[in-house]
Amino acid sequence: MTLLDAPRYNAERARIIRNSILITLGVVVLGAVLAVLFWDWPEQHRVNNFFSLVQKGDLDKAYGAWNNDPDWRQHTDRYTGYTFADFQKDWGPSSDYGVIRSHKIEITKTVGNGVVMGVDVNGGKTPLFLRVDHRTKEIGFSPVELYVGPD
Repeated sequence: MTLLDAPRYNAERARIIRNSILITLGVVVLGAVLAVLFWDWPEQHRVNNFFSLVQKGDLDKAYGAWNNDPDWRQHTDRYTGYTFADFQKDWGPSSDYGVIRSHKIEITKTVGNGVVMGVDVNGGKTPLFLRVDHRTKEIGFSPVELYVGPD
């Protein structure tokens, strides 16, 4: 085959190829944007679920959500580091926050092998920083505090 025997230009085929490339690029970009926006969604959902249990006053289930163990009463010996009594002091009606009536996740950021969240509890001035571990899905107090900006 020589240059003079080259196949004729097929505009329909070229249009299909071009549109396929554009659609593929669009799907990749959309997927990347959605991944960035919803990267921490499972951890945010876990913290929202935890706070809804605390707001209802169901500290038994809330402690199970904190430890990612709904059957925690079957093996309380696993949780000697942060007992249910300590949990009740921190999250019960006599805690520093009083009765928790509202919460709002102000900021989230993946730090190390977990997600740190700044949660506004009862409209307070400074957020409470919690951390959800990626692997175990346990909630805990975060040693890291995020910058949320000026008031």
